[in-house]
Amino acid sequence: MVAKLKVRVGQFSDKGVKAENQDSLGFSVPSNLVTLETKGVACALADGISSSAAGKQASQACVTGFISDYFSTPDSWSVKQSGGKVLTAINTWLHGQSNQYKDASRGLASTFSAMVIKSTTAHLFHVGDSRIYLYRDGELEQLTTDHRIRIDDNKEYLGRAFGVDYCLDIDYKSLKAEEGDRYLFTTDGIHDVLSHKQLRGLLGESSDDLDALAEKICRQALEQNSPDNVSCQILQVEQLPSQDANEVFAQLTALPFPPELYEGVILDGYRITRELHASSTSQLYLAVDTETGDKVVLKTPSVNFEDDPAYLERFQLEEWIGRRVVSPHVVQTVEQKRPRRFLYYVLEYVDGKTLEQMLDDVGTLDLKTVRELVPQIVAGLRAFHRLDMLHQDLKPGNIMITHDGVLKIIDFGSTKIAGIADISTPVERRELLGTKHYTAPEYLLGKHGTSQSDQFALGCIVYQMLTGKLPYGEKLASVRDQRGINRLSYRPISEIITDIPHWVDKAIRKAVQLTPESRYEAMSEFESDLVKPNPDYLREEQLPLLQRNPVGFWRSLSMLLAITNLALIYLLTK
Repeated sequence: MVAKLKVRVGQFSDKGVKAENQDSLGFSVPSNLVTLETKGVACALADGISSSAAGKQASQACVTGFISDYFSTPDSWSVKQSGGKVLTAINTWLHGQSNQYKDASRGLASTFSAMVIKSTTAHLFHVGDSRIYLYRDGELEQLTTDHRIRIDDNKEYLGRAFGVDYCLDIDYKSLKAEEGDRYLFTTDGIHDVLSHKQLRGLLGESSDDLDALAEKICRQALEQNSPDNVSCQILQVEQLPSQDANEVFAQLTALPFPPELYEGVILDGYRITRELHASSTSQLYLAVDTETGDKVVLKTPSVNFEDDPAYLERFQLEEWIGRRVVSPHVVQTVEQKRPRRFLYYVLEYVDGKTLEQMLDDVGTLDLKTVRELVPQIVAGLRAFHRLDMLHQDLKPGNIMITHDGVLKIIDFGSTKIAGIADISTPVERRELLGTKHYTAPEYLLGKHGTSQSDQFALGCIVYQMLTGKLPYGEKLASVRDQRGINRLSYRPISEIITDIPHWVDKAIRKAVQLTPESRYEAMSEFESDLVKPNPDYLREEQLPLLQRNPVGFWRSLSMLLAITNLALIYLLTK
């Protein structure tokens, strides 16, 4: 039996000696097993700043907003992405509300600490001086850092809090969770009064009632004259998800591979018309839905991998991706309403040809046509990136163009999904590289990709559409290490064709820089620079030849000196 994540949570809060309790706390343990697996469990605690006008409202907004909105984020997002986006939005709202007060710093302000346990990992988000501790094997460790700034021995103030500033730096960290872990959340009304030793002793008590234990901790702080509200939350990990490799394989092979398909065969209501494409990893068939008459494409797995769990998981994830990435410039997965008896999935039929086939037919494209195609590729890639996915295998062969000129990105076999990567599995997930001629150098060095990695592939494609060649030639495909990357040299487009503006070449060069941080921050900037001259690139055109093209400068100078010397020799010997 596959084990699921199980936790117990206890909490308690009291206003103490204050007139109002400005602390807030809450948690959510989804009952839906799919949500539990894809999003995990969440706990949050916030302490409204006592000097603010609406500290209670601020702390409640942080806790309730985080817990509700986190579970509303796409399941393809990583925990870090989901939590960061939600908390940034909450801070923006709080800061906006604070602007109604004459002194914005006294508006809606709060500290905040939260934790999400997804799969076997604990993810922490923290701002301010509330705390999260880990009690494990009899030891207590503070996991968060207090954002306090000390002025002198008797005076200090809070350096960071929600709602104080439009921009907010949120601490994030992750660590492996273990069964038996106890995570303790406290506001300063507790940890400023109870010592580390006292907290460790209290957490070490064997207790099945975590609510009672949380109350005991708060009561002890009040007995020791805590001057503030007191709030405490305890999360105990009872069981971590674990999967037996044999059980996982059984799930992946629940549907058998399809039989041999050829013209006329009907599979689950789809009549096969012909084979469109076959490779060592899959087959594509044109088919007709016998109920609707619609043309569709069936993608089936290759029998070469019927005992490879990593391949089977990846194949099934392709359909998962297709259901979520919705864009007119990404091929769509067709929802199947009839029962499925075999392992395959259905795609929309795109009547056209690949960009690779188009380039084979015409050689190169003019700049006007390229400018019409690039925005469509960018729109398709954005649909992936918004869902925290990277395509990772963008190339002309994976771009379809209809007869009407509509472009669609296809093939999700190498797509990386951040939210799935957060989930542990006994399946060995190998990072699939795309076609090496278009693969960003960081992948070749074993590093993780970013949206700039997809941008690199796009830049290579744009270069190829204009020139029929690749920016680094064939050398990129043979790179194995940093030394090989250092030897790569971009070939200016002007050396191949002469009718492309200098500033367009500069834009492409930036998109295919060998380090991701040197590329465009957003692909929209690249798209814009292909159409409208970037002022920086125009200024570069005015630079002296020595700075624009040192090799050309010295070559020209050498030639001039050689001619001068020959002239002098002629005059002297005349």
